[in-house]
Amino acid sequence: MKFGVREICDVVLKRKAEGYFGKLYLDKDAPVLYFDTLKTSSLEGAATTVYAQGGRGNPRLVAWEGDRTVTFTMEDALISPESFSILSGAGLLDASASEKLYVHTTEQVEVVNGHIVLSKVPSVAKSECKLYVMAMTGDGAIDSSKMPMLIPSSEVHQDMELSAALNAWKAAYDADARHTELGLTATVPAIANGAVVYVDYYVEAAKSVKQINIEASKFGGSYYLEASTLFRDQATGEDYPAEFIIPNCKVQSNFTFSLSPTGDPSTFTFTMDAFPDYTKFDKTKKVLAAIQIIEDQATFGQA
Repeated sequence: MKFGVREICDVVLKRKAEGYFGKLYLDKDAPVLYFDTLKTSSLEGAATTVYAQGGRGNPRLVAWEGDRTVTFTMEDALISPESFSILSGAGLLDASASEKLYVHTTEQVEVVNGHIVLSKVPSVAKSECKLYVMAMTGDGAIDSSKMPMLIPSSEVHQDMELSAALNAWKAAYDADARHTELGLTATVPAIANGAVVYVDYYVEAAKSVKQINIEASKFGGSYYLEASTLFRDQATGEDYPAEFIIPNCKVQSNFTFSLSPTGDPSTFTFTMDAFPDYTKFDKTKKVLAAIQIIEDQATFGQA
């Protein structure tokens, strides 16, 4: 029986040991993540050959092979916080009431009856949560000739009375000792009704936000990989399920995040090095990889 191979793999990575993945504590062998949107996947084996050479013309006489490597590479069309965490070796943090996250937000807001109303509630919970208002020109650009106005936290609201907020900024600016020493005085720009301002602020999140922390000392982990695909029989044209197994694969921590509004969408490449280990059901020998092919689908899985 001969097979042709053209189908993509669906891949699952399972834990090699118990431990945390994000906020979940998973047992050994528990599925960590399923990949069902792959564009390509490949299993590549390589070995190094050295030769004894001698005699007239220095021909090769004897060969020794070693340094065998197996690498599984898959390219995903889509990414999730969880899969990017696996790819980069980064920590995954979920916003919660005890661990709040602060998300940078910008928007252009029209001045109506002297007020600006933001689409989200600005946070002043941390000293770093600063809100800036910037004047804009008629052609929709930020007016670089006017200073960004840091609004004092006491005046920061979702619905802000603009003149009061800007006057509070001027008072705080003029009272700053650094500016007093230099003889600098702030000027409040005249922003009329119907004008648009650019607002830069932070939103506090206690849920529904994930943060991926890429740390210098943390790298991609090791997993038990199982990949399902189909082999097509040359004689019958029927597809037969096949399973690739890598009992110990280490995810390389290299990644590229391409952001572009033109051309093809970005894809995400996972490269995993195979190391010898036991498969789940055979502890007699360590393998780099194993391939299973189900040749009789009618009887497979039946009593």
